[in-house]
Amino acid sequence: MAGGAGGTGGGIESSSLLWAIIMSAFAGFGGILFGYDTGTIGGVIAMNDWLQTFGKFDSSLGFYIPTNDKSLVVSILSAGTFFGALLAFPMGDMVGRKWGLVMSCLVFSLGVGLQLDARWPTFIVGRVIAGFGVGLVSCLVPMYQSECSPKAIRGLIVGLYQLAITIGALLAAIILNATKNRTNHSAWRIPIAVQFVWAAILAGGMMMLPESPRYLLLKNRQAEARKALGRLMTLPPDSPEVEAEALEIATALAVEQKADAGSYIDCFRSTENRNGFRTWTGILMQGWQQLTGINFIFYYGTTFFKQAGIHNAFIIQIIADVVNTVMTIVGVQLIDRVGRRKLLLIGAFGMCMSEFIVAIVGVTAGQPHNVPGGVEVNVTAQRVLIAFTCIYIAFFATSWGPVIWVLTGEIFPLGIRAKGMSLSVASNWLWNFGIGYATPYLVDPTTTGVNGVKAANLGVKVFFIWGGTCVGCLIFTYFFIPETKGLSLEQIDLLYRESSIIGSNSYRKKILAEDETFVKAYRGEGDKVAHAHGLDDHEEKSSA
Repeated sequence: MAGGAGGTGGGIESSSLLWAIIMSAFAGFGGILFGYDTGTIGGVIAMNDWLQTFGKFDSSLGFYIPTNDKSLVVSILSAGTFFGALLAFPMGDMVGRKWGLVMSCLVFSLGVGLQLDARWPTFIVGRVIAGFGVGLVSCLVPMYQSECSPKAIRGLIVGLYQLAITIGALLAAIILNATKNRTNHSAWRIPIAVQFVWAAILAGGMMMLPESPRYLLLKNRQAEARKALGRLMTLPPDSPEVEAEALEIATALAVEQKADAGSYIDCFRSTENRNGFRTWTGILMQGWQQLTGINFIFYYGTTFFKQAGIHNAFIIQIIADVVNTVMTIVGVQLIDRVGRRKLLLIGAFGMCMSEFIVAIVGVTAGQPHNVPGGVEVNVTAQRVLIAFTCIYIAFFATSWGPVIWVLTGEIFPLGIRAKGMSLSVASNWLWNFGIGYATPYLVDPTTTGVNGVKAANLGVKVFFIWGGTCVGCLIFTYFFIPETKGLSLEQIDLLYRESSIIGSNSYRKKILAEDETFVKAYRGEGDKVAHAHGLDDHEEKSSA
């Protein structure tokens, strides 16, 4: 067989591509948990019955939720997700990727149940616990997908996690629009309770999937790892192809472990594996994703569009969600064709231009103004504002949405993957929390009275901030993000060891042209691993 136990650098390749896609992509369903909750809370806090249940009354405003409470209820989920993401390391490395996801669904379901209560403290605690579950899922899903998917379509498969997030947000917008006119608690309880279904589907499906073979090899569970590889590759566990892939993974792990022990401190050390650089890349790129401002639209879009004078804000929110979903479908197909680095550069530039246009139009022709008999709005300016908001979402959905999750699952070596990913995803949720909490203070007008809160009242001017941060995204991508298209996870380790970031695309082509692998690059270490695991006979057979 080609390459035999020496490996071909092919990564996990399946004789049944459809089956491999189904198995590794199903975990992406976990994105619905995140996307649906993100989309739900923005609409729930605008519903009359929810405001009457949890809000305050003002003779001039009617029932409303104070700015500080709005910040708390939206952003507190991200506080839970931050700690959930940090604990994804012990969950993923001790319990496993597969069973860690099952347990995460149970935690999430507990939080959803508590949010059905009509008491404010219980609702908030439910948000925190649900967030804890989402934090675990958001780290373990791309980890599992990256470790189980064929390298040629890994970008597509891991990108499906972001697609699931967008589908979740779209489903939330549709369900909210269907229940918003109900006059009792069911208006907001139904959208929240639907989340039980998503958790049950994910947990039930994961129970039937194999464990990550890379996790099993990390734990030296050799027989189980080959059985899992066999299922993913639809080949017998003792086939030469399965043995070759197991040897490549084990060799890369052995070389890595010679350089460092895999502790949290090792994540930040400047070693041959460039762990420190890779960890900071993961932490920063997840932060920059949040600083594009995308969750401003999905957390506060309904409220923002109302303040901008747009009458049917719920419908506009559905349109934004449809654009996000459709363009994510386009984006996940481009990841393995165009490449990670190029897509991020194009996306950052496109978002930057769109956001500055939204800001400029919004502060000039798009401002509602008082006239005798009511408020007058410039309909043409509003259409431009909506159009470029959708264009901005489209650029995000084809680039910084899916690509960041793909890279998060790719850039870490196996020994520190769970720790590095947990730190990176925790960074995402920390920024998510900060932006979610600060946005009402930036955007809303100051309120007066007993419950009055001082706010910046930036309104649409906040898009000047998001446009500026997208310039930062562009610069960061150029200097920190390598091109990893078409490489196996072990070949990405070689790229980090041997290449610069700016020259990564040229070195990537060299790796693919010469079919470089860890077994070939570190032949002595590969022979030791093969001998330790009894693969010598397989190598002799395959070389014959």
